[in-house]
Amino acid sequence: MLANSGYGTRKEIKKLIREGSVRVDGVPADDGGMQVDPEKSVIEAGGAVLRYRKYVYVMMNKPGGVVSATFDNKYRTVVDILPDRFKAFGLFPIGRLDIDTEGLLILTNDGQLAHELLSPRKHVKKRYYAVVEGEVADDAVGTFKEGVTLDDGYKTLPSDLYIVKRGDFSEVELDIYEGKFHQVKRMFEAVGKRVKYLKRIEMGRVRLDEGLAPGACRELEDTEIEELRMSVKKM
Repeated sequence: MLANSGYGTRKEIKKLIREGSVRVDGVPADDGGMQVDPEKSVIEAGGAVLRYRKYVYVMMNKPGGVVSATFDNKYRTVVDILPDRFKAFGLFPIGRLDIDTEGLLILTNDGQLAHELLSPRKHVKKRYYAVVEGEVADDAVGTFKEGVTLDDGYKTLPSDLYIVKRGDFSEVELDIYEGKFHQVKRMFEAVGKRVKYLKRIEMGRVRLDEGLAPGACRELEDTEIEELRMSVKKM
């Protein structure tokens, strides 16, 4: 339980036990294999009381240059850049962002919630901020609302496009409700535009914490976890 809660490797925890640094209900533990009830027992390690969580939910501001995977032979992954305190939990990213796309990525060990958030039947909203080459005209809003036919003939679900700023490089926000390969970039390519910068800022009802620098992360607050669960409930 201590290893799964991020207190170190099993070897390191055995050392803590030998040193008398682990206590269960006020009594020093002398056996790493002893049975405990995580819901009822008060467990201390190194003077800190263990806050047991079966599932862990982490928000990351994914930087460019890392891949949304648990392992890759060529590139650093989002799991590689997690702080050590999270690495014992077996976290994995919910969905993928392209290597050059930044922004909100949620990592967890809750497979059921991840499955529901990614289910095509749930149509969970993802909002992106994008910088697009050239001026984005008003009629693009209607085009995206009807669904855009991609280069392979697939017509996307209706999406919501918001033009934030027009110019040689336009700024937009876009809500999509599915997750096709390179979807946002391909949608703009379908209307003759090229995305220069892309950042995911929302998933479901959870918004990226703007206080997180690229590559930084934090655990989700309880209210944010509930918002994620509400995102997959049928209306």
